[in-house]
Amino acid sequence: MRKLLLALGLLCASLAPALAAPPTTLRIGLREDPDILDPTLSGSYVGRIVFAGMCDKLFDYNTKLEIVPQLATSYTYKDPTHLILHLRPGVLFQDGEKFDAAAVKATLERDLTMPGSLRRGQINDITSINVIDPLTVEIVLKQPDSPLLAQLAGRPGIMLAPKAIASEGRQFGLHPVCAGPFRFVSRVPQQKIVLEKFKRYWDAKAIHFDRLVYEPIVNSAVRLANLQSGALDLVEFIVPTDVAAVEKDPKLRIAMDDALGYLNVIFNVGNGPEAKTPIGEQAKLRRAFGLTLDRQALVNAVYKGLYAPVAQANAPSSRFYIPAIQPPKRNIAEAKKLIAETHVPTPIHLTLMVPNSPDLLQVAQIMQAMAAPAGFDVKIQATEFASALAAARAGQFQAFLIMWSGRADADGNMYSFLHSGYGFNYGHYDSPVVDKLLDESRIHQKLATRKAIYAKVFAQVNEDAPVIYLWAQKNIVGLKKSLLGFRQVPDGIIRVQGLHFAN
Repeated sequence: MRKLLLALGLLCASLAPALAAPPTTLRIGLREDPDILDPTLSGSYVGRIVFAGMCDKLFDYNTKLEIVPQLATSYTYKDPTHLILHLRPGVLFQDGEKFDAAAVKATLERDLTMPGSLRRGQINDITSINVIDPLTVEIVLKQPDSPLLAQLAGRPGIMLAPKAIASEGRQFGLHPVCAGPFRFVSRVPQQKIVLEKFKRYWDAKAIHFDRLVYEPIVNSAVRLANLQSGALDLVEFIVPTDVAAVEKDPKLRIAMDDALGYLNVIFNVGNGPEAKTPIGEQAKLRRAFGLTLDRQALVNAVYKGLYAPVAQANAPSSRFYIPAIQPPKRNIAEAKKLIAETHVPTPIHLTLMVPNSPDLLQVAQIMQAMAAPAGFDVKIQATEFASALAAARAGQFQAFLIMWSGRADADGNMYSFLHSGYGFNYGHYDSPVVDKLLDESRIHQKLATRKAIYAKVFAQVNEDAPVIYLWAQKNIVGLKKSLLGFRQVPDGIIRVQGLHFAN
């Protein structure tokens, strides 16, 4: 009998691997393909969603947009220009290297000095980063910087493995190495990004999947079909016209809240030869173009009226929103008057670069029709999203219809976009007045003081019209009802910690 029991025990042991639970995979649908997976160089919203699965930051946001610890456990200001960060012990990068103060220094210095860095304008008040001890770092500022902690809860706060950034250089985005819950495995552009669980992640108990797959699907109808069929577990953006279909499906649910982002048209006013056009050189023509647009009609036609028209970079959900700044009503007569004052003959030709998602293309087509009666001849240039970002940086555009996902602090919605010399200022807008105001706004802590400064910024920007703000958006996530633990944060980023399927 003992031999029989022993044999049965050995048999069960040999079968154990085969009977073990299969690896679990979470599949997330993205509206676009991210650009480079390098936090220093990336500029896409969907890229931030991928980074959230792969890369932890010094700080993060909770659902109330409060800054909370992540890789930094706490902070203190020794004085207004010396910030002390205390770091989490026992954290490893995905290549096994230890996360410490030296890694913070290496990452932030890379953000500040790397050619083409899109982070430099976000943290450019940093003059030095000093290692106090392995778990303590001092950040020295040239002046008080009220948005700095908010920036460290964004891409500037993503920590990168020092050995990897040293060896990979500008190729880091092909093999990114962070300190997050999932490590990079592979990427097929415009098809999928595959990550696998990092078993030595410091918060491993919060991770309940073995693999994480991001699938960019530009066509919203195809995204919806994949969610309905079960091929996707979560879709980070459901267009408003598809909300009812998700709500009717007993296997699915919608999570919706006010977003921080906005849609806008950026004009090339100084970035290379494409800026040498009548509309690139004359603010009156840009303002005239804005007056041809009926924002509310556009929102009603494409987004079922769910979005809020704006004339500023801060959404109504933001504490920095200024109610007195409202978009002008459509006024073709006034637009024609402005055009006549420039003595530019009509039709005025304008090429509008648009990411090739169906909803944005529909927006562009309606804008094209709205602008025609005033004398604008708008040509729509549909472009794959990552390629559009590259073209924008190179100045290969006249006007660019693009979404910004938004930040909790207004500086993140404005400084790098409107200040001369920084990475998101694709059109190379250069206003000494705006530069001075944006620099001044960072010194102050009081909300009322900063809002008063931003009101002056928007007064000047809406006069110069290097950008036309259209509307603020909503975060509309579609997911399986069986997917639990989802936390909706107004920044729209999908946090994977705590996500799990119902048993």
